Amino acid sequence: MNQTALSFEFFPTRTEEGRRKQAITRKQLSQYQPAFFSCTYGAGGTTREGTLQTITDIMSEGIAAAPHLACVGATRQEMIDILSTYREMGIRHVVALRGDVPSGVGFGGQGLRYANELVALIREEFGSWFHIEVAAYPEFHPQARSAEDDLNHFVRKCQAGADSAITQYFFNIDSYFWFVDEVQSRGVNIPIVPGIMPIASFSKLARFSETCGAEIPRWLRLKLQSYADDTASIKALGLDVVTQMCERLLANGAPSLHFYTLNQAGLVSTICQRLGY
Repeated sequence: MNQTALSFEFFPTRTEEGRRKQAITRKQLSQYQPAFFSCTYGAGGTTREGTLQTITDIMSEGIAAAPHLACVGATRQEMIDILSTYREMGIRHVVALRGDVPSGVGFGGQGLRYANELVALIREEFGSWFHIEVAAYPEFHPQARSAEDDLNHFVRKCQAGADSAITQYFFNIDSYFWFVDEVQSRGVNIPIVPGIMPIASFSKLARFSETCGAEIPRWLRLKLQSYADDTASIKALGLDVVTQMCERLLANGAPSLHFYTLNQAGLVSTICQRLGY
């Protein structure tokens, strides 16, 4: 039995039916004794109420919950109000992000602009109450001005008080270990947890990857493309590739694994079972 704790990410649903389906998914994944379930937060706080509802549901099921909190465009007081609500709920873990800039909204103004500002705010206002998770980009943020600038920004988040990090998903393991070595050489020693994306559809994966800057290696892209609409073959290859990647990550010192579930249990559960959970 693998002893490394896992974690799983969900996104808020818009309907009661979606909420019920997600509860079933969480129940299926809870058998792997996760360290926590996290829930995303839409651009500009567009899913704020949905995130709060999902986090409430998770806590009612006896699982530790980690809400995402995106700060771009928000005021300090808005962030303090949300965090105060979470503290009153007994939440001890948050994922502090810059977040996507909402369409039609400028990046300037009086609000917070960067994740390191949010991390610093949490530490200033709430001390050590929250375990603060931040994002890491082994293949660099798609909006980064340069690789060096992106590394420096990650270091600033850590220096502001981050406790650990979760990476964007990747399929090139070397990029993860290179990133860890690089930030450690800059004095950062927090746990950096690989983010894992199961492969269910090539078209969706390609679209996600284009947006977030995650590279699909040429060999994997061409192999997935060769299956066209053969969903079963795409999923079978994806399970093999992702499971082997997880095995190598854990064998070489990754502290844990964080799965981007897309609110689905099937592929994630199969990978966990193959890993010995």
